Amino acid sequence: MRLIVADDSLLFREGIERLLAEWGFEVVAQTGETESLLRLVDKYNPDVVILDIRMPPSQTNEGLIAAERIRAQHPAMGIVLLSHHVETHHAARLLAGGAAGIGYLLKDRVVNLEDFREALRRVAAGGSAIDPQLVSLLVGRKTVSDLDALSSRERVVLSLMAEGRSNSSISTAAGVSAKTVEAHIRTIYQKLHLEPGEDDHRRVRAVLSYLQM
Repeated sequence: MRLIVADDSLLFREGIERLLAEWGFEVVAQTGETESLLRLVDKYNPDVVILDIRMPPSQTNEGLIAAERIRAQHPAMGIVLLSHHVETHHAARLLAGGAAGIGYLLKDRVVNLEDFREALRRVAAGGSAIDPQLVSLLVGRKTVSDLDALSSRERVVLSLMAEGRSNSSISTAAGVSAKTVEAHIRTIYQKLHLEPGEDDHRRVRAVLSYLQM
């Protein structure tokens, strides 16, 4: 996997690059500025771009704007946004075009190395990796009536689905069998009137579309 890392902290960039190298990933470039990031993306065409939401000069949403530009020009490229805090408006804005190939993780989540590595692989493969705290906030924004149709167990499965987890991962996290997970997912689609599409990641996009309604 070939990656570009964009963050205004040199120490953070160097640490991420060393970590990725240990996993056999290749960091083809790193930068602390969004304008240089866009040039590097065009030059190297990486599999995944890892970038902070808050970048110079204003330290507000330059990273998000850069992610949107990359998304528009390179729709198949994976993007993993990192943030110190969960900001639902930023996440909803990025996910508005679909969740495939998108990650949104808290920087604190990077310390969980296995989860971070799995998230990068999932995004590179066209899946999604959404921080559990963000999923909880998005679910919390729904009114009670929106979720009335779902049982408590189905809500748990829905949240885990929205994180981008596989059925086996949901099975482990929820403490139920794989067959039970499959049954819950079928019921969730029926109750929310969300018909699955044809691609492998249809359920993630459908769930996230539901959460953003």
